[in-house]
Amino acid sequence: MSPEATEFLGTFVTETYYYWASVFMLAIHAGFLAYEGGAARTKNVLATMVKNLLTLSVVGLSFYFFGWWVYAGFSIFPRFGPILGPWTSELPANLGTLDGDGLLDFVASTYPWSTAMAPNLSDNLTGVFWFAFSLFAMTTASIMSGAVIERIRLGAYLILAVVLGGFTWVVAGSWGWNYWGWFNTMGYHDFGCSAVVHGVSGFFALGVLINLGPRIGKYDANGTPRDIRPHNLPLTMVGLMLIFVGFYAFLAGCVIFGPGATVESTIYGSPMTLASIGVNTTLALCAGIVGAYLGSKGDPFFTISGGLAGIISVGAGLDLYSPPLVILIAFIGAVTMPWVGKWIEKIGIDDAVGAFAVHGYCGMLGAMTVGIMASGYQVLDYPPINFGGQLLGTFLCTIVLGLIPGYGVSWVLKKMNLLRVPPEEEIEGLDIGDFGVTGYPEYTIVPEAAERTEAPISH
Repeated sequence: MSPEATEFLGTFVTETYYYWASVFMLAIHAGFLAYEGGAARTKNVLATMVKNLLTLSVVGLSFYFFGWWVYAGFSIFPRFGPILGPWTSELPANLGTLDGDGLLDFVASTYPWSTAMAPNLSDNLTGVFWFAFSLFAMTTASIMSGAVIERIRLGAYLILAVVLGGFTWVVAGSWGWNYWGWFNTMGYHDFGCSAVVHGVSGFFALGVLINLGPRIGKYDANGTPRDIRPHNLPLTMVGLMLIFVGFYAFLAGCVIFGPGATVESTIYGSPMTLASIGVNTTLALCAGIVGAYLGSKGDPFFTISGGLAGIISVGAGLDLYSPPLVILIAFIGAVTMPWVGKWIEKIGIDDAVGAFAVHGYCGMLGAMTVGIMASGYQVLDYPPINFGGQLLGTFLCTIVLGLIPGYGVSWVLKKMNLLRVPPEEEIEGLDIGDFGVTGYPEYTIVPEAAERTEAPISH
């Protein structure tokens, strides 16, 4: 084989690896569609599923027009310099241990008009990396979608999805999940995006839920929560199994392997193996389901969510933990997750699918735990992993880039009367209100009992 052919083979392997990892990530969205459609009541199933389809569309477009550039351009902002853009021709002089080599070229390649984004025989990789990151962005926005089902206006939801998937998550990724990100200089580590994806989206959803209020009938006149069961629990379980499959691909997409490389690494530059991700993800999935089953006393809805809770609880250190440690941390995260979900419900927040408990709580737990269990591990010339770095990074992801923008944007939408559908439409069902048809036209939908529609809308 000629040297040129050998070199091209290395490029083709990298291109193929990320292409198919991204394709399999779409299973996450098929899973969200089935999971949330099953979790909704019969009268809202079409509206719920169409919302999921539109999430892919608007977040994918927003990530093309500005999200990809935000990921590249915000990496050293504001700690080491301004936002990088077409007006920037050199890097600041105070980058310290942060390696800025190649950053400006990366920024230039992310503009929508860049030749790197078009069919280009000299660049096989920029487009395929955009493909992978756009799926990460869609996943982040989809995490919020299940929490707000059955009462949010479609337009308001799409605005929130663009803010979350096209901007705030991307800033978190730029700072904390990026070779050039400034979180590297404080010893932050988050291989599987416990805080960078799950923490941001779970807390963003919590901020939206505070303004959105509970579904009509969720609480009785005394404020006691009522159980609103999924209309198709088996479909929710199939959906979560698809999400599990997609998350194996998501985590495989977190592994860095480029042409000419002699070792696989994380996005921080630390060495690792794909095999360890296979072992640890499987163990976290298994321990999580067992933990949630015990923690929820056998509740099917929480039990199936336990697999995801386990993976997220160990995600930040999945590349570093030994298998026994993975089992322990995943079990603790999943066994406590149902308690967090029920506590949120008791204080008047109606999270229809437990998104905050699974993603927000377990994401925060996972990011903080790596600051204890992997403390002292050092990557390149950066400071070793430490609890302070994990604490600050997790705070910025969950509160500054999650809770505050989620609450702020939804508060503005609420004041403009754009956030929530009218009570009459909510009682009749969003399928009729939005589309004029039901998801099951062959069957008669029985109206809910009167006491279910007379409870206060907000708490």
